[in-house]
Amino acid sequence: MTQTITIAPVRKAITVNVSQPRAFEVFTAGIDRWWPKSHHIGGAPLVRSAIEPRVGGRWYSVHEDGSESVTGIVKVWDPPHRLVHSWDINAMWKPDAAAGSEVEVRFVAESPNRTRVELEHRNFERMGQDGGQKMRDAVGGEGGWNSILELYRKDAEAA
Repeated sequence: MTQTITIAPVRKAITVNVSQPRAFEVFTAGIDRWWPKSHHIGGAPLVRSAIEPRVGGRWYSVHEDGSESVTGIVKVWDPPHRLVHSWDINAMWKPDAAAGSEVEVRFVAESPNRTRVELEHRNFERMGQDGGQKMRDAVGGEGGWNSILELYRKDAEAA
């Protein structure tokens, strides 16, 4: 008998005082400015992060030794409303396209200059019970999406 496991998604929301198009643009094209240089899966220090703006595009990083590492692949590219990408990192923080959790980011206009950004990181069960729970705890904790979205907000509102 096969046992089905379910691990609750991590859901975060933040409000930024910029327009919806600007919020999407900073999150995607501006990721190199706000993504923490300490958060990467490469073997050498991080130089640059980028998201290729299309379905099938990569969220990748370039490192000091010239290597690249892929964080995920864009599944939905719907500017300025929505971005969905795979999170191809396993519970040991190694690149793994089979790990297969997923991140969806929605940009909801509350006014012409105010946008609610809703993030859901899900499908942790694809890593198995222990691995999935470990990843969920990591990205859901203080060093995870909470602090990363705060860096994003500061960058979005600084421009």
